[in-house]
Amino acid sequence: MKARRQALILQLLDREPVHNQEQLRRGLRAHGVAATQATISRDIKELGLVKRAADRAYQRAAVPLPTAGGTAMTRVLADSVTDADRVQQLVVLKTPPGQANATAVAIDRAQLVEIVGTIAGDDTILVILRDHKRAAAFESRVRGLIGR
Repeated sequence: MKARRQALILQLLDREPVHNQEQLRRGLRAHGVAATQATISRDIKELGLVKRAADRAYQRAAVPLPTAGGTAMTRVLADSVTDADRVQQLVVLKTPPGQANATAVAIDRAQLVEIVGTIAGDDTILVILRDHKRAAAFESRVRGLIGR
């Protein structure tokens, strides 16, 4: 039942914007699936759904699995980062609201040796690199991807 309900939730999101859990509950009920708010809340968390910045509708988190050479990370950076700034071995990345966490996960999953780790807020990511030279190269790479 859970797998069917979660698959139906994803189908509902693919068809039209869903802005709140009540809309999801009604959509599920229309397809013959009864669910409580608590169940829907757990499903949202398990499915990794996030709210879009533009219209606050639920969407799947855009975090592709890593591929060789950080290609998936490169795609996510190009799609979600709006600015990059470096201070010594730290690079601060700006994203639209609600996209920093998914972007940081993509960076972490790329497992690049020059990156120690990330810390993400709502629209800001702190990328910690091994030294200032690697940080400068990473900042330059990101700026090239975002056209800055």
